[in-house]
Amino acid sequence: MLQNNAQLKSLIDKLWNNFWSGGISNPLTAIEQITYLIFMKRLDELDARRQSDAAFTGDKYTSRFAGKFTIPGSQQTIAKKELRWSVFKHLPADEMLFHVQTRVFPFIKELNGETAHFTQHMANAVFIMPKASLLVEAIHIIEQLFAEIEKDASEGGHAFQDIQGDVYEMLLSEIASAGKNGQFRTPRHIIKLMAELVQPQLGQLIADPACGTGGFLLGAYQYILTDLVRKKQPDKLQTDEDGFERAAISAALTQKVKTVLDQSFIGYDIDNTMVRLGLMNMMMHGIDEPTIDYKDTLSKTYNETNRYNIIMANPPFTGNIDKGDINETLKLPTTKTELLFVERIFTMLKMGGTAAVIVPSGVIQNSGKAFEAVRKLIIDQAELKAVIALPSGVFKPYAGVSTAILIFTKGGETNQVWFYDMQADGYTLDDKRNKIAETDLPDIVQRYKGRNAKKDSDRKLKYFMVPKKEIVANNYDLNLSTYKEEVYEEVKYEKPVVIFGKLEMIEGNIQSGLSKLKELL
Repeated sequence: MLQNNAQLKSLIDKLWNNFWSGGISNPLTAIEQITYLIFMKRLDELDARRQSDAAFTGDKYTSRFAGKFTIPGSQQTIAKKELRWSVFKHLPADEMLFHVQTRVFPFIKELNGETAHFTQHMANAVFIMPKASLLVEAIHIIEQLFAEIEKDASEGGHAFQDIQGDVYEMLLSEIASAGKNGQFRTPRHIIKLMAELVQPQLGQLIADPACGTGGFLLGAYQYILTDLVRKKQPDKLQTDEDGFERAAISAALTQKVKTVLDQSFIGYDIDNTMVRLGLMNMMMHGIDEPTIDYKDTLSKTYNETNRYNIIMANPPFTGNIDKGDINETLKLPTTKTELLFVERIFTMLKMGGTAAVIVPSGVIQNSGKAFEAVRKLIIDQAELKAVIALPSGVFKPYAGVSTAILIFTKGGETNQVWFYDMQADGYTLDDKRNKIAETDLPDIVQRYKGRNAKKDSDRKLKYFMVPKKEIVANNYDLNLSTYKEEVYEEVKYEKPVVIFGKLEMIEGNIQSGLSKLKELL
């Protein structure tokens, strides 16, 4: 969507430039401050919409802005309605900055009550705004952003919340420069693909042990809502820019569904800023009290096993961690996080639970003892359903790392493993990642759902199945190229005598041309 809206892209760039020139040059700090402002705006709009919907349906709804708020450090109270974005955006610059810093932001930090995850993780959050003029300009740009989003929604037929989510994801992409802790933001279309493959359902418990800003949890959330619409009102579905069916979030978000979904998603991350961004990201998409916690899921402090129905993840490829910190339930003889996370995901799944996880190519093909052991785990103690090789440009511009998606179900039995050689993901595979027509994504979903050992036997194609015994014989190697049959086209060359004849003819023409030029001198 954003690739086709130059105005939105321009406004986002302008917002970044203002923060940079205003003295906030750290991208992570800037995105956090911008997020707080977008969150204030979104909170006001969501609350107003829910009030309006409740009035229309006759349901009871208590506004988040009802009643009084006690200003921290004083006995003074203020009507919560004065803390709305739609109210404070009209204040004079200096008064606005003071109001947001000392009243609105403290109110946001305590939004869900003392015991809520959001409140706990916002405790140390700070609202940094060097000058009033920067706040005024930022609010002005965010107003323009939302106006453009509404325009795009009405003219382009997009669901408002989905577009707003895209804008937010674009802001988040600015912080994913290769590498802090090996974290690379997973492109949204790859998240959508993985959700389509594991098909999370309403009522299932869904987790991501290294969730970052919550992209996979939101992918599962949006898939579930779309699937509900597909079953009840298929005429409300639209095909998005990546070839997937999508529905407006509001189309299926009844109070009953919302109550179930609020308890369905669990995320963990070892970066406090990521936890806060993830919590706000989920809340801005309609999950009022999300569960995302600060925790190292590889450490001794984490002991959840056999709990989750679905896990979707792209854990960080950070190299090694201290052996003394590793949870004793993890048995792999390694300190490499890319291997330990696969084992952790396996232990977190309940019997019959399914995972889709992105791993670097080393996990699927390295001959080391620990690498083979993790492949043995997901083949011998689970049903390894699929290995989807991704093009190395998928994570550009952040990294050119070669990766694959593994899909496995705990407790199942591996008989055949389905391989797919993804060659196009709908975007150019250079640093620009521009949208293109060629994409394998819908084909992957269709072929995966219809996979069949007898039909998918031609290894010259992009997709095929390999029996377990052949994989075991290859030391559990899951590298697609080990099993794929390459097609070599025979190139026929002309006989040497013919080639020399043509060269002599060309030489003769050149000599003739040179003679004519000499005559003109």
